[in-house]
Amino acid sequence: MIVPNPPDEDRIAPETATALIIEDLLLLLFDAKSGVFRGEGTTLFNVLAGAAFVDLTLAENVELVDKGILHGKEVHAMTGNPPADPVLRDAWDRIAQHPYEVHTMVATVGPHLREPTVERLVRNGHLRREKRRFLGLFPTTALVDGDTPRRAELIAAVRAVLVEDAEPDARTAALAALLSASDTLPQFDREIPWSGAVYKNGKKLEHGSWGTAAAAEVVARAGAAAISATFVTNVLPAIRDN
Repeated sequence: MIVPNPPDEDRIAPETATALIIEDLLLLLFDAKSGVFRGEGTTLFNVLAGAAFVDLTLAENVELVDKGILHGKEVHAMTGNPPADPVLRDAWDRIAQHPYEVHTMVATVGPHLREPTVERLVRNGHLRREKRRFLGLFPTTALVDGDTPRRAELIAAVRAVLVEDAEPDARTAALAALLSASDTLPQFDREIPWSGAVYKNGKKLEHGSWGTAAAAEVVARAGAAAISATFVTNVLPAIRDN
């Protein structure tokens, strides 16, 4: 992907904290051959909002409140418990302004998540910026793979769940469900062979129907809910129990 050339910045040391689900998801969606993210545009905004919702829910920074059949579920910020991470804090601040119906939450926070998450991946070395010239004249910067093992590890974990029927941990269940809900899985065919079984396994994870630990089920259901705005039952109680 070619973007305007930003000013030079000092290299920041890689962060040592566990990566957010939103970070791993965006890294998975990066296509090194084209230099773009799969689902770029509205789909990417939606899936990143879903990932942020999973991160915020697991940290108990937000909660889903059932408003009945007519209004569905609303996302509420947990008062007095903002996230420390700046990427999630921006999303939390927007939600804290007033409760959002799930569809509205996705549209509100999604467009603001891509750039700071890309910056995080660059800082940690998983992606890097390469200076180029457009038409041989105009300076631009393209995103390229950072040659760390992280993306390959993530692909292997998701492939094992979707193709080999391995039992996922909570993180992998979330990533696989989010990829499935974004409808980008067929684009991963070289890395995750596409088939009817893969489609079905992805949909099972979206709806939390999987022979795995309760935590993995809850995370998958929470992420899929934020993307598709389907109703979620017993999400927060199950998270607290795990």
